[in-house]
Amino acid sequence: MNDVQPPVRKGFEVIQGYLKTLDGSPGVYRMLDDQSRVLYVGKARNLRNRVSNYARPSGHSRRIERMISETASMMFLTTRTETEALLLEQNLIKQLKPKFNVLLRDDKSFPNILVTDHPYPMIKKHRGAKKEGGSYYGPFASAGAVNRVLSQLQRGFQLRNCTDSMFETRTRPCLQYQIKRCTAPCVGKITEAEYAANVKDAQRFLQGKSTQIQETLAAQMAEASEAMEFERAAALRDRIRALTQVQTAQGINPQTVAEADIIALHLENGQACVQVFFIRANQNWGNRDFYPRVGDDVGAAEVMEAFIGQFYDQKEPPRLLLLSHGIENDDLMVQALSDKLGRKVEITVPLRGEKAELVDSALRNARESLARRMSETATQAKLLRGLAEAFDLDAPPQRIEVYDNSHIQGTNAVGAMICAGPEGFMKNQYRKYNIKGEDLTPGDDFGMMKEVLNRRLKRLLKEDPDRTKGLWPDLMLIDGGAGQVSAVAEIMSEHGIDDLPFVGVAKGVDRDAGKEEFHRTGQRPFALRHNDPVLYFVQRLRDEAHRFAIGTHRAKRAKSNMKNPLDEISGVGGARKRALLAHFGSAKAVSRANLADLRAVDGVSESLAERIYAFFHENG
Repeated sequence: MNDVQPPVRKGFEVIQGYLKTLDGSPGVYRMLDDQSRVLYVGKARNLRNRVSNYARPSGHSRRIERMISETASMMFLTTRTETEALLLEQNLIKQLKPKFNVLLRDDKSFPNILVTDHPYPMIKKHRGAKKEGGSYYGPFASAGAVNRVLSQLQRGFQLRNCTDSMFETRTRPCLQYQIKRCTAPCVGKITEAEYAANVKDAQRFLQGKSTQIQETLAAQMAEASEAMEFERAAALRDRIRALTQVQTAQGINPQTVAEADIIALHLENGQACVQVFFIRANQNWGNRDFYPRVGDDVGAAEVMEAFIGQFYDQKEPPRLLLLSHGIENDDLMVQALSDKLGRKVEITVPLRGEKAELVDSALRNARESLARRMSETATQAKLLRGLAEAFDLDAPPQRIEVYDNSHIQGTNAVGAMICAGPEGFMKNQYRKYNIKGEDLTPGDDFGMMKEVLNRRLKRLLKEDPDRTKGLWPDLMLIDGGAGQVSAVAEIMSEHGIDDLPFVGVAKGVDRDAGKEEFHRTGQRPFALRHNDPVLYFVQRLRDEAHRFAIGTHRAKRAKSNMKNPLDEISGVGGARKRALLAHFGSAKAVSRANLADLRAVDGVSESLAERIYAFFHENG
């Protein structure tokens, strides 16, 4: 006699069963399905009252009805205050990614400009947590925005951008000095006091005091002209021009808003775009658009509140948030952000004046960005359907992974994987692989591909063995022909995987784009029509993988080329390294020196000379 398992209870009746165990405490609740997967995370000022809303059999939106119907169990966590519940809710949403919550999918950190704490400070781009020492200015919307400002600031104030170790070992000015981007403090071309004045001016400019600086520079230029110091006058003119170009590139710079994030939301057909403008020191430091995951019946207030909570989870909020739509729990959000910042944060929906105009501008950008994205998404869906037809897939792929390798005669070899789906390239899923195989023959593309795929499949089997987290690709595209496809098939077989489609993309006759051949295990190669949109789509995917692989390889090669062997010798610090380079001229010359020559260098003892000699002759 077979045991018959009773059906799993779901829905509002299950939720009703929890009411007798709940009180009026604030806290966070989780709704789970019959597989214990989290469906929804919510907060409550009063847990019993909030959960009782879900226990009603009717009166819900379609999204909430679906969520309740799938709920098989719930979990609860009480907190001391509702503010704590709000913070915990947003942390859990970002961690668990429940399918019925509004979810911010792009949550990268934003770059800042850092002026370091040093007698001769450097100015550079900084991304990540702020550390002790130095002055930070930002955030900027993108790395491109930072790079443009840094480029003009270097022209205007000529601050160094080299690392401290490079600064300490220079014996003559570098190219930056020759092209008037640096004043060469490393070799004493400028005094510490003069350099400090330039640093102060740069910081005042980043603090929004650009008008005062330009007026001062204009007066100095006039004085230099009257004194017939034309070279100095021309240099001051170039500095003024550089600062003006920064202001021109920034576009609209508000007069009445010194520090704010402007957040505008546009909802349409179950999709959302949030546009964020960063205003700091009365300057527009760029904007970014975000596309949170929403449902058909989610209101603007819910989307805006979820976005703000998740967006500022790991970011420092400004003093003022200007919103296009109000949020339900604005008092809680103000309290949470104020506690995070350590000073009062204001949240407002402006109705008139310059602040309202700024929000309207952000809202227009959000509307236009969403329209473009919806158009691109429709085109992408059509291409994915064409791809499924061309490669005999069961359904349009939701995740495509494309692999490529890059090296120069086997050196600095790297593998690269890019990822694409219904919404285009998924850059947060890109991965790079340093080729580790010591037994590989230099330039062995087949061996490199096998290593990359082996490591990728091992991780997939470890992190998502049941294929429930959306990490597995529906299609793998491999840059190469029959050889690469055979190598991949071998790796697949070793891992016992026989249901993962993969296709080799090889250049055809004369290696011309448009004549690509596609290779699959056990089948003859085939080609697509030269004007087929699916072919262009595959070319874009392959080119993106190639671009990413080449960029990764170049970065690795540049890092390798920048390494100084003297840095690896115990006892050789900055001063002794400078002395060695000044005496011999280069690290290569140091490596060729004999013991007597090494002992002759000022500051190098006999034991250190022997250590340096042994390093190059025993390890070299």
